[in-house]
Amino acid sequence: MTDVAVLGGGIGGLTAAHELAERGLDVTVFEANDRFGGKARSMPIADEPAALHGEHGFRFFPAFYRHVVETMERIPTDGGTVADNLVETEATLIASTTAPERIAETSTPDSLRGWLEALRPAFAEDLPRDDVRFLLERLLYLLTACEQRREAELDDISWWEFIDAENRSAEFRDRLAYATQALVALRPQVGSARTVGTIYLQLLFGQLDPSEPTERILNAPTNEAWIDPWVRHLETLGVEFRANTPARGLAFDGRRITGVELADGRTVAADEFVLAVPVEVAPAFVTPELRRAAPELGRIEHLETAWMNGIQFYLSEDVELTRGHQVYADAPWALTSISQRQFWTDYDLEKRGPDDVAGVLSVIASDWETPGIVHEKPARECTRGEIAEEIWAQLKTHLNAVDRRLRDDMLVDWFLDPSIIETENGVENRSPLLINTVGSLRNRPPADVGVRNLTLASDYVRTNSDLASMESANEAGRRAANAVLDRRGGRGRAQIWELREPAVFEPLKRQDRLRYRLGLPHPAAVTQSLRGVTRRLGERV
Repeated sequence: MTDVAVLGGGIGGLTAAHELAERGLDVTVFEANDRFGGKARSMPIADEPAALHGEHGFRFFPAFYRHVVETMERIPTDGGTVADNLVETEATLIASTTAPERIAETSTPDSLRGWLEALRPAFAEDLPRDDVRFLLERLLYLLTACEQRREAELDDISWWEFIDAENRSAEFRDRLAYATQALVALRPQVGSARTVGTIYLQLLFGQLDPSEPTERILNAPTNEAWIDPWVRHLETLGVEFRANTPARGLAFDGRRITGVELADGRTVAADEFVLAVPVEVAPAFVTPELRRAAPELGRIEHLETAWMNGIQFYLSEDVELTRGHQVYADAPWALTSISQRQFWTDYDLEKRGPDDVAGVLSVIASDWETPGIVHEKPARECTRGEIAEEIWAQLKTHLNAVDRRLRDDMLVDWFLDPSIIETENGVENRSPLLINTVGSLRNRPPADVGVRNLTLASDYVRTNSDLASMESANEAGRRAANAVLDRRGGRGRAQIWELREPAVFEPLKRQDRLRYRLGLPHPAAVTQSLRGVTRRLGERV
């Protein structure tokens, strides 16, 4: 018998366990896989003690990631904390097959010219002036809209519709509308304007805040730099970990959860249960009885997912590219990458297998529906080998225009996310990503649902961070822990932060809050409507 049974050892589950164990509760974490960390975990590419690690996809920590970084600051390792393993990036390479490469600085500006450059979105460079002006107007609309309007109105329209992409220039669509797919695997035609717009602003504010690094990444594979020290620390707090122990259901007596049924037939009892499994797994735990007791649980099955999975190329030469991300603007499979070796300053590749590896290029593919350039079919219809060949080819078409940065003879090996499983008709994805589609907010449950000893801790929970991410999962874990702590009383609560937006816009938000209560539109919507009428009249004349 344990105080709290946490089902799922990803970021949400580990965070809930951390907050509860620090406050003296007895916690047991059950994880279906052999390693903890969920989608954030890294894993050896071979059954050897010193094998290199592959990942579901590379990690990055933008400035608005407050919850997850604060947790890392409380995990001791090597005389410091895990947060010391975060390294700041400097620039993003935007590579194209049809235009010259562009470099977008990610460090905080240190001059007036730098600040002016940062205020202009990187993807907006060289856009028609009317498009840039329109984009800024749309962002100001978001900044001055009250939260009630964002939830009720902006969650019900797509980012594509909100930025009027259909009627803007082709450059605008390519660089701004479709940029969301490379960032969050979310097609702009289906992504919620509320979510995409909010995160777009947070990324922009992160670059303008001199008190925080714009974005950081880890200085080693994720498990070695973060997850394994985290698990060791939680063990010192008394947390019990059970890997390779999948759960298959919850026993419910109509009022409370009485136990968790494990795949091996055993039932584990606890006072509290935290369901921290991914969105594609959670509906299997929601019985008709649970759905009647907590209707919000039944809506989880309506949430949608997309594929956003990673592959690592191990190279005989270290190809640094930029000290940050690379975005492949017109790659059919919406590719992004990081050249890792330059950040892994204390990580000895020479002592890791396979031999002759001097560089690691970690790539994420976010579009699995568009035909490629080699096999001329979507990624989901390819074999694993064809996926590797296709991604390598798309990288070369973007990076080799100036010089031969990537050559076939430097490719030592590759590692594709093992969640991509081959089938007779291509591949299936055992670990898809939650996407914030239009209207999906209403289907996202709170951490504290209507069952007296059940809470949720996963990135589909309603959070301030909103987007499916490590940050949202960490915040959900804190919210789940707070629900448990509130029921038990007197132990203090985990801190939750709101997203930060410039205070100068607060009076305008208050004004819009009043307009919304009165049933009036946002002032910018009225202006936009008048402009539309004027444009149509002009066309007739």
